[in-house]
Amino acid sequence: MNLKRQLLLVSLLTLLLPWAGCEFIRETESALRAGQQQSLAAIARATAGTMAQYVEEYPRRVDPSTASGQLFLQKLETPPLVDGYIDDWQLLPGSLRVLNGADGAVRVAVGTYNDTTYIYVEVSDHDVIYAAADTMVLDDGPRFADHVRLISSDPPFPDEEFVFATEAPGPLISYKQGDYGFSREPAITAHWQDIPGGYRVEARMPSSMLGPNLGFIISNTPDETQHPMRVTSFSASAPGPAVKNSRELQNIAGALVEAGTRVILTDTAGWRIATAGALSTATNADSGSSGWSERIYDLLVESGKDASNVDPDPSGREHLPYVSAALDGREMPAWFRSNDSGRAIIAVAAPITSGGEIIGALIMQQGTDAILSLTNEGLMRLINLTLVVTVLVAGILLGYATWLSRRVRYLSLAAEGALENETLQAALPSALAGDEIGDLSRSFSHVLRQLGDYNAYLRSLASKLSHELRTPLAIVTSSLENLEHEPLSEASAGYTARALDGAGRLRRILSAMSEASRVDELMQHAEEETFDLYAALLSTIGAYRDVYAEREFAFDCELSSVASTGAPELLIQMLDKLVDNAVDFSATGDTIRVGLSVQGNEVRLSVMNPGPALPQKMRSQLFDSMVSVRGADNTRHLGLGLYIAKLIAEGHGGSIAARNVADGVVFEVRLPIHDSR
Repeated sequence: MNLKRQLLLVSLLTLLLPWAGCEFIRETESALRAGQQQSLAAIARATAGTMAQYVEEYPRRVDPSTASGQLFLQKLETPPLVDGYIDDWQLLPGSLRVLNGADGAVRVAVGTYNDTTYIYVEVSDHDVIYAAADTMVLDDGPRFADHVRLISSDPPFPDEEFVFATEAPGPLISYKQGDYGFSREPAITAHWQDIPGGYRVEARMPSSMLGPNLGFIISNTPDETQHPMRVTSFSASAPGPAVKNSRELQNIAGALVEAGTRVILTDTAGWRIATAGALSTATNADSGSSGWSERIYDLLVESGKDASNVDPDPSGREHLPYVSAALDGREMPAWFRSNDSGRAIIAVAAPITSGGEIIGALIMQQGTDAILSLTNEGLMRLINLTLVVTVLVAGILLGYATWLSRRVRYLSLAAEGALENETLQAALPSALAGDEIGDLSRSFSHVLRQLGDYNAYLRSLASKLSHELRTPLAIVTSSLENLEHEPLSEASAGYTARALDGAGRLRRILSAMSEASRVDELMQHAEEETFDLYAALLSTIGAYRDVYAEREFAFDCELSSVASTGAPELLIQMLDKLVDNAVDFSATGDTIRVGLSVQGNEVRLSVMNPGPALPQKMRSQLFDSMVSVRGADNTRHLGLGLYIAKLIAEGHGGSIAARNVADGVVFEVRLPIHDSR
């Protein structure tokens, strides 16, 4: 992995900053919410103590087993039109009470507006039986017809019944049970509306006609010969008290509630009897935060119950766990949060007691808009700061990595170029820098200087050895030759002959070692001449065929003449070295191909031989002095042949290179074409 990627990964550590900030925001939000819960709980206890002083305003305690049969009187905002439709009641979903009958569901609702009471009954009935005209005023009501009865009572007085039946859909005449049976009640306005699979009944009557206890009986008649099946809204023998809003308690609670706080009072069964105040409607959007910050905030803070549960229950009965706990005498807090707006609401339910008896529960709810605004504002600052810091740090680290990797790259290229330099004395970049790369550059420069000195020593070693050893070798040789003329034994004569043969081989080695120096001197003093390189090669290759009869030679050239400028004897000597090398690395019967071509301003001379490929690690050292890729047992080569070829090629302003090809190796010499003008 390069430095850029490493430092880019290091820059990701800046993400620890937003993580720590998010944890801080989470803890802050929890601490603020806990503090607000404690404050709200103290206010709820004090308010519950105040509301307990008005014990006469609370409904009497009912049997828990019959509490579910009570009817809740919805408070209507506007008087609805009595037409069999409930749309204009403006009730929330879930406000209708559902009664399950044999033929399907029955839904009922009771509402009040000023001093008027409205009822609504929706019955699922696939076979509606209308009342006959002669059965409408029987003593016990319409016997063989579908009808609705509203039971009203005020114990200990007798129950009163109101019957709603009709001969056909539309406005209907209501009947009230009196001392002498059922009679028409003109004060009641009612309407029967048929619907697919059933019917609806809507009615309006003065509230003064009704007692505190209310209940419904819905009669479904299978046919005209059978008594109807009944569905009731109450489980006891008589209906229980209807639950309605207490204006007195509502006014008292309204005077005590603070802005942005809602108070709900319930009776002992959880039925809502008063509501005062309203929650703040502020949301995240009001505080100037954007949608994406809301989503991030929602991921950070602790999730609560759905905020829609905090609203007053449409059915009129509060049954959440924290309310039930308060009705059991235990104060309990709760909190809710909207997944859409992020808005959170704190709620506390406290029991209302009088004389050691629980008479109801007080629910106090308060929005956490201040907490939300504070934490959201902190979150926005954290996100913005994090983005700026992360981008800035990543940019700085990326720029630093680019600068650092560029320095390392330049140093690497300069070191590679210095190794290819003849003198190994190239200056390296960053040598004056005071950091570790500067130390590395200076170390490389020191190593290169030592390599250059050692390389210069190796290049001069051959000429020095040949110069120093030539005189002692001449003395040894002349002494051995003189010794041959002296009378010697047969054994001594053999020793002398072998010594002369060894001295001859040593002389040839010294000649090869001094050849490079002579070539270098010849290149410095050679006079350039223009000659036909094609003709010179053609003649030379013919000589190779005679000398190396066990090899085949091919000359590839599409030109009839190639004019070249230089020293022809040195160029032929260069070719001799390349051909000698090709012969050494090829087998008997192999074909050695010599190529000559002109490309652009260059003459290209190549020698290709079959044989083993060049070692990858030796390619850069192949043309150095005293370097050979032959085996250790081949001692007649000192590694000077290709070095001499390189001296001749570079002395003519050209270059030499070697590369592996299919089943062999190619040595290619490039020589510039000089303008003869």
